[in-house]
Amino acid sequence: MAWISYSSLIPPNLFILLAMIGVLIAWRRKPFGLAVATAAIGLVYLAAMPVTAGLLIRSAEAIAFDEPTLRSDKPPEAIPGAIPGAIVVLSADARHSDTPGVPDTVGQLTLERLAEAARQWRRLGLPMLVSGGGPRGASLAARMSRVLQEDFRVPVQWREERSRNTFENALYSAEILRGAGIHAALVVAHPWDIARALWSFRAVGYPVVPSPTLEDGRPPLSIAAFLPQVPALLESYYALHELIGLAWYRVRYGHR
Repeated sequence: MAWISYSSLIPPNLFILLAMIGVLIAWRRKPFGLAVATAAIGLVYLAAMPVTAGLLIRSAEAIAFDEPTLRSDKPPEAIPGAIPGAIVVLSADARHSDTPGVPDTVGQLTLERLAEAARQWRRLGLPMLVSGGGPRGASLAARMSRVLQEDFRVPVQWREERSRNTFENALYSAEILRGAGIHAALVVAHPWDIARALWSFRAVGYPVVPSPTLEDGRPPLSIAAFLPQVPALLESYYALHELIGLAWYRVRYGHR
C-alpha cells in the first residue's frame, strides 16, 4: 500500500482516523458511528495524557533495560563478549530543505543521536559508523556523516546507506564491521528505540552495547499529568511505534 504510510496507522494517528470514520458512519447509522467516534476520541485523550505517555515510554525502555547485562550504566568491558570496537549510530529522521542551494540534513531525533555519538567518541576514541538509507537524494548516512564531520568535528569511518529500517541497520552495519575485523560495537539510539535495535543486532548475531541518548527528567505527578498535551501525544506515538514495531519484527524476522 504505497499510497498510505506505515506511520499513519500507528496509534494515536489511528485513533484520529477511527474518529473520523465514526463521524462518517454516524451520518447513516448514528448510534454505531457515535460509539466508534467516542471510543476513538477517548483513546486520543488517553494517549495525550502525560501520565499515559510516561507509562508507555517506560514500557518500551524496560524491554531492553530490565536485563542487568544491558543496563546503560554498565561499562562495556563488563558485558561478556561485547567489548566494542566501534560506535554505530542509527538514523531516525531527516529534514528536507526547500531552499535552493541548501542541502537536506538530519532531523532533530537524528541530531540528538549524533550528539551522543560524538560524546562517546570523545570518551572512547572508537571509529564511527553511521547507518541509514534514504528514499531519495542523499542517504541519511551521508547527511549524518556531514553533520558529524562539519558540526561536531568527529571523523566517520564507515557509511551504511542501504538500510530502510532498524533491522536492516543492524544487518548491513554488522556486515561492514565484520568485514573490518570488528566483532562488537556500541550502538546509539533513543532509549525507547534501544529494545528494537538490540533485538535486531541479536537476530543477526552481532554483539552490541547500548548507548541511549540522554533523557529529559520526568515532572512530578500532578493534575496536569492527566490533562491532554501535544508533547505527550508525540511521546505516546514514539512508544507505541516501538512496541508495535518490535512485535512485528519478532514475526517478520524472528525465524532467521
